[in-house]
Amino acid sequence: MRCGPTQRPELDALLTEVLETLDWPVRPELYVTMSPTINAAALGFDKPFIVINSGTLEYLDRDEQKVLIAHEVGHIISGHVLYRTVATILMTFGLGALPFLAAAVIFPFQMAFLEWYRKSELSSDRAAMLAMQDRRAVMMTFLKVAGGPAHGHTIDLDAFMAQAAEYETQGDAWDKVLQVLNTVFREHPFNTVRAGELQRYIDSGRYDKIIGGEYDKRSDARPSAEDVKHDFSEAGAYYGEQAKAAAAKAGEILGRAKDAFTDAFKTGSR
Repeated sequence: MRCGPTQRPELDALLTEVLETLDWPVRPELYVTMSPTINAAALGFDKPFIVINSGTLEYLDRDEQKVLIAHEVGHIISGHVLYRTVATILMTFGLGALPFLAAAVIFPFQMAFLEWYRKSELSSDRAAMLAMQDRRAVMMTFLKVAGGPAHGHTIDLDAFMAQAAEYETQGDAWDKVLQVLNTVFREHPFNTVRAGELQRYIDSGRYDKIIGGEYDKRSDARPSAEDVKHDFSEAGAYYGEQAKAAAAKAGEILGRAKDAFTDAFKTGSR
């Protein structure tokens, strides 16, 4: 269902607010699809669009819905959407449906895409924070996406943030290995990780500088493919220097991944 002034105008108004706050001139189309989960996605090639699950409207309040829309607009502004669409194709069809040689070619790219996909989530969380300028609304969104709405129970944001800090600081080397193994095939970072990373960004003072007017203007530099390759390395400080180096290496092949994906299918069809 496409949203507009007469179809779910409340969502259409939230999109307008986000675009105005982030000063983004190109309005993506906004759709709602029937699904009980809390989620949204920005997809497309030449003309990105946003799809929101109907469960989002049931479980999140107005501000939290705006957080999700702002997050997806962040993907569009950052130039993530082409690569995220390719990544979605890889994750949807998987490797099982591909011939062996094609799968062997695609597997490293699939791992690289998943790593980049998770890092792109972190940078778009920053866009959501800049659009909302309300830490609690953004963190509550993470909490509800992680564990669902209250349903009459007590949910505590402070306890959730304490869990985020605990995930980052506690555990021995083996625990860290298990954390990596538990994450490597996931599309999204754990929401505790996202909350912790966003809090780190706020604490660094960079958020306040942007709100205060210290940021690169769009007239100074346009997003480029090179930006897309490297933005997640900075955003992924949570994972440590070794993982950041691995992510940066993965970024070097992003520019070739789409061609490899096409070539793999050509090889498999011969």
